[in-house]
Amino acid sequence: MNTKTILLVEDNLQDEMLTLRALKKAHLANRIDVARDGQQALDYLFRTGEFADRDGPDLPTVVLLDISLPRLSGLEVLERLRADPRTEMLPVVILTSSDEQKDRLKSYESGCNSFVQKPVDFTAFAETVARLGVYWLATNEPPPDRSMQR
Repeated sequence: MNTKTILLVEDNLQDEMLTLRALKKAHLANRIDVARDGQQALDYLFRTGEFADRDGPDLPTVVLLDISLPRLSGLEVLERLRADPRTEMLPVVILTSSDEQKDRLKSYESGCNSFVQKPVDFTAFAETVARLGVYWLATNEPPPDRSMQR
């Protein structure tokens, strides 16, 4: 069974609720998991710490990652994901309120697949999240499983 899962890494409760509502309204993911800081995201992805026994697929279909996070920033998370062979090709979308060019540049230098600025308006925010979901869950072809290539 190919479960479409999104990992949302977001520390702002209002942005989390808006994102979850928009994704559920668009009926795009079978499962949406949430991590609220950078370390929690890494624990989830590598099944360590509080997520050592988590259920579900090994990796999500896509990670929606905020830059400004407690404990470890989104950019630190991204750099660690790209440095590990298990997650180096995992699709990561930076979803942030930052409009700083330096953040966009550093995100792409660190290996993000997409950089999206969160719209301030709720309707525009919901539409943006729905479009992201359609693209990453329904349109995009993920990289092949390397274990199948060996």
